[in-house]
Amino acid sequence: MFEILSFLVLLGLGYAVGGSRNRRHLQHLDAEEKKLQNLSTTTGILIPGSSALHQPRLVCGGTVISVDYFKRAFAILRTITGGRVKSYESLLERGRREAVLRMKQDAQRQGADAIINVRIETTRIANGRSNQQIAGLEILAYGTAVQRG
Repeated sequence: MFEILSFLVLLGLGYAVGGSRNRRHLQHLDAEEKKLQNLSTTTGILIPGSSALHQPRLVCGGTVISVDYFKRAFAILRTITGGRVKSYESLLERGRREAVLRMKQDAQRQGADAIINVRIETTRIANGRSNQQIAGLEILAYGTAVQRG
């Protein structure tokens, strides 16, 4: 009985701590994104309204986000029933936002005021025991930082 109670307490604690860390990370991203909201980004090769772009240079930002056991368990259940895997969707959103934020910070450090030709790459990091399980995701955002003329 003690083992089951201990397991349930640890399970609840892990769920609470993971949820709290997710919320804090999203709040951090919101605050940092607001600081950089004036730095224009586009997947295009031109900034509307700009006649010339100067000093092009590569900027990038990347992050690796691990998959916790709760997300993995919910994803396994979802593969049985089918449908959206919301636990992985939130993981991808956080990773994408973090990578884009880091790319923008890189551009700002280099004195750029816009980023063109933005691309995002996502790579699955497989668990060492089985190539079928996901241990984490690497997300890389990159683009060309420029100064508008």
